[in-house]
Amino acid sequence: MMSGQDLKEAREWMRSVDDRLMKIGRRMEMEEIAEYVQLLNSPRRLILINILTGIARGVGIAIGVTIFTATIVYLLQKLGALNLPVVGDFIAEIVRIVQAQLELDGRKY
Repeated sequence: MMSGQDLKEAREWMRSVDDRLMKIGRRMEMEEIAEYVQLLNSPRRLILINILTGIARGVGIAIGVTIFTATIVYLLQKLGALNLPVVGDFIAEIVRIVQAQLELDGRKY
């Protein structure tokens, strides 16, 4: 069991830790606000950051859609090769349409 003195010391220590954490939190908030205001005061930097962010998002979306589409086409080709009734014909038709479109674009896979 803790004595009254130990309990008092523990509470005091917890208060000091809480105070320090609150100060650190306030400082971090103020620095982020200051950085944001600095960014707003520099239109060139803001535009550059937005352009780079847009390019990164666009490239990421393009890569993601390409991988997703290639995976779907690959799986459809494999399912079409299984000669499943009705489903196999439907999948084979989708694969033919995609391949025809790719050939029209000048790519052959």
